[in-house]
Amino acid sequence: MRPRSPLLSRLAMLAVLCAGPLLPGAGEVLAAEDLHFSPEEIRGWSTRVFAGETEYRVVDLEGTRALRARARRRASAKYLEREIDLRETPYLQWCWRVSGIHEGLDETRKAGDDYPARVYVARRTGLLPWQVESVNYVWASTQPAGSAWPNAFTDRARLLALQSGDARVGEWVAEVRDVGADYRRLFGSRPDTIDGLALMSDGDNAGVDATAWFTHLAFSASPTPPDCP
Repeated sequence: MRPRSPLLSRLAMLAVLCAGPLLPGAGEVLAAEDLHFSPEEIRGWSTRVFAGETEYRVVDLEGTRALRARARRRASAKYLEREIDLRETPYLQWCWRVSGIHEGLDETRKAGDDYPARVYVARRTGLLPWQVESVNYVWASTQPAGSAWPNAFTDRARLLALQSGDARVGEWVAEVRDVGADYRRLFGSRPDTIDGLALMSDGDNAGVDATAWFTHLAFSASPTPPDCP
């Protein structure tokens, strides 16, 4: 069997939220009270496999319900395809934790495009499947926190390092992002809506492994970060 092109896999990662069959209810703008996603709900989201399946399980971690994602040198994403109104709920918030980082990777190159944890949002910019812009919030291994760079496979995805290195490995970290402001910084325009949300842990390009945990994922009208465990 002819091997799948990594480039096509990474382009598919961006398009999956905004192309293909719609999920039930897709195209409806979610009300604010519907924008809190439990680990059980996220576990039930659709899965897109790119290079073997990341293992996703709902677990009790030291008294906290969380979605655990283990890469095992694989890459698959849990995704929700829905239109979300950033005028009503502009802030994306969550808590995450990782078991370790991917040592020695150059994350700006294709061979190093792996992250122990990432949360990403996507919006359509046209009718064709590849006409999608994606902001990837990542726990970087080597790129410094606060830095941003184009995805090595396509400039339609931009990476933004919220955490970096192993300084906070093994602890819960709270995040809150103004999604529209991040789009303006990375793509030059601020959208009113986005069309999808996803998370994953991946290690397929470099053949690496790490485990991430996610909880308290939500869109909110408030910039207050979540109360992490």
